[in-house]
Amino acid sequence: MLHFPKWKIVTVLVVALAGLIWSSPNLFPRETTDQMPGWLQPVSLGLDLQGGSYLLLEVDTGYVVREHLSSLVESLRTLLRKERARYADLGVAGKDAVKVRLLEPADRERLRADLRKLDPDAGVEVGDDGTFWFRYTEQALNKRINAAVDQSIEIVRRRVDELGTREPSIQRQGADRIVVQLPGVKDPDRIKALLGKTAKLTFHLVDDSTTPEEAARGRIPPGSMLLPATESERGMPAQVVVRKRVEVGGDLLTDSQATFQDGRPVVSFRFSAAGGKKFGDTTRENVAKQLAIVLDEKVISAPRINEPILGGSGIISGSFTIKEAQDLALLLRAGALPAPLQVLEERTVGPDLGADSIRAGAIACIIGLILVVVFMVVIYGTLGVLADVALVLNLVLLLGLLSMLGATLTLPGIAGIVLTMGMAVDANVLIYERIREELRGGRTILSAVQAGFDRAFSTILDANLTTLAAAALLFQFGTGPIRGFAITLSLGLISSMFTAIMVTRLMVALWIKWRRPKALPL
Repeated sequence: MLHFPKWKIVTVLVVALAGLIWSSPNLFPRETTDQMPGWLQPVSLGLDLQGGSYLLLEVDTGYVVREHLSSLVESLRTLLRKERARYADLGVAGKDAVKVRLLEPADRERLRADLRKLDPDAGVEVGDDGTFWFRYTEQALNKRINAAVDQSIEIVRRRVDELGTREPSIQRQGADRIVVQLPGVKDPDRIKALLGKTAKLTFHLVDDSTTPEEAARGRIPPGSMLLPATESERGMPAQVVVRKRVEVGGDLLTDSQATFQDGRPVVSFRFSAAGGKKFGDTTRENVAKQLAIVLDEKVISAPRINEPILGGSGIISGSFTIKEAQDLALLLRAGALPAPLQVLEERTVGPDLGADSIRAGAIACIIGLILVVVFMVVIYGTLGVLADVALVLNLVLLLGLLSMLGATLTLPGIAGIVLTMGMAVDANVLIYERIREELRGGRTILSAVQAGFDRAFSTILDANLTTLAAAALLFQFGTGPIRGFAITLSLGLISSMFTAIMVTRLMVALWIKWRRPKALPL
C-alpha cells in the first residue's frame, strides 16, 4: 500500500497538469480567449446559457418528389427525341408517376428495354394503347426524401459555418425537419434569409423561337418554360423563355467570390474541370445565342455568347449591393438546397435569461460542493479532506475534458456536473466504509486500507459501468440538451473513477507514510 510505482505518480501528475491547462481558459473573459490557440479554448455555452436563435425548419418533401418526376420527364423527352420516336401525352401523372404514349407500335417494342433502364427505381407498366407508366413505390420516394433531408442538413451546416457562427447545433428532427440552434446570434433575420433560399443555380439557353408575350398567352414551345426575370440587367424583359434542359448545373461550381467589375459589385464563379469543359462546349456550340443564368427559377441575367468561354470561370453581374453579392457568393459556395426550407418556429433567447441560468447553475454547484465537502469532513475526518481534494481535482478534470473535446455546455449539462459531484465522492464512501469494516474485523491499518481499496474496486466499477450504459442510451436516443447531459455525466464518471482509484489512493498512501497514524480518523 505504501509503495506507489513511479509511473502511477507520473500519470497522476501529468493528468492533473493537463486538466489545469485545458480548464484554465474558463477563468478568463471570453473576449480574451479568442486570442488563444484553437486547441486551448473555454467550454462553449449552449443556446440556453449564452442566448441566441432557435429555428425549426421543414424540408418541402413534395418539391423533392416533383423535381424528381420532372427530371424523369426531361430524360424521357431527350431519349425519345434522340431515337426519333413519335410520342404524345408526356408528363407527370398524379403524385408518384410519369406517363408517355408512343404512337408507333414499332417504337414500343424497340424502346421497351431502354425505357425500363431509364430509372431502375421506377416500375414500368405498358397499357393497351401504348402508354408507358413509370410509377415509384413509397419506399423509393422515401429513399429520395431521406437523401434530400440529409443533403439539406449538410448544406445548412455549410452556410452557417460560412457566416462564422461559433458552435452551431444543427440536427434532424423527425422525417423532414431540421433544428438549428445558433448561440450568440441575436438577430436571425439574415440567417433566415440565407437558409430560406434554395440557391439552385442553372444555365439554360434562351428559346428565341417565341417571345415572352406569346408564351404568356400559353404558346410555350415543348421543352421550354417561361421564367420571371429579376431587375439585375437593364433592358431585360420581365419574363424570359428558356429551354428546360440544364446546360450546366451549379453543382459543378468549385468557388464563388464577391468582387468588383467597373466599380460595381459582381459575383465571380469557377467550375470544376468537368464543369469547365461542359461550360466551354455549351458556349462554343451556341455562339451568338443567349445563355440565361437562372437562380431559384428566376433569370438573373441572359448575356449573349459572343465567343466560346473556355477558362471554366465567369461573372454574374447585376444591380447587386455589396452585401447581396457577398450573400450570393456564400450561397453558391455552400451549394444548392435540394428543396426549399420553411421556417416553422423561431425563438430568440436573450442573454439575460442565459445569465440567470448560469447564475442559478453556479449557485447550485457551489451549494452542492459545500454540502459534500462538509459531509465528508464530518464523517471521515482527515480522509474526508483527502476525498474533497480529489473532488476538486475531479471538477477541474471534467472542465478540462469538456474544453478539450469542444463540448457545448447547456443547462442540463450543469445538472450533470452537479450530479457528478455527488457521485464522485460515492466511490470514496464505498472505499472508506470498506476500510472501516476491515478494521472492525481486526486487520491492521495498512492491511485494512489495502483491502478497502482492492475489494471496493469491483463495486465501484460495476456501479459506474451501469451508469455509463444509461448515459450511452441517453446520448444515442436523446437530442440536444439530453445529449449534453449524457456527455457531461459520462465524462464526470470517467474522471471520478480516476480520482477515486488513483488520486485518493496516492494521497492516502502518502499521508499514512508521512503521519504513521496508530488509528484512522473514521
